[in-house]
Amino acid sequence: MSTNVNKYHPTRSIFGDLDRWFEPFQAKFDLEKNDLFATDWTPAVDIRDEKDKFIIHADLPGVKAKDIDVSLEKGILTIKGERESEKKTEKENYVHTERSKGSFMRRFSLPDTVDADKIEANSQDGILELVLHKTSDSGARKINVGEK
Repeated sequence: MSTNVNKYHPTRSIFGDLDRWFEPFQAKFDLEKNDLFATDWTPAVDIRDEKDKFIIHADLPGVKAKDIDVSLEKGILTIKGERESEKKTEKENYVHTERSKGSFMRRFSLPDTVDADKIEANSQDGILELVLHKTSDSGARKINVGEK
């Protein structure tokens, strides 16, 4: 296992090699690395690479579909939104709580093979599913080098 560990993300020390495999999808401006963005919590995501598409599942418990914003700009896919809490007038005397509320954001750099016009998004039971269809043309081509 590599020693290249991001100290700002607690699971990277455990899953460092797996995270490096997904690095092409992580945006250069990911929240764990950028102080310009402030969020209250970071949803966990799974990314699957299939033959004709990528599938992203994001855990967004308690977030309604109308409160999720998915956008794509300059090859960066952004998932953001807010999870509201119940408004109570009485004081709450929690001893311990692990449920987060407030705003969130995740960003991912998309490979050139993603067809930006065919991204699908659905939310059900606290799971956001994004289907990113691949283009048949990767845009890569061989360039012959000649001699002078």
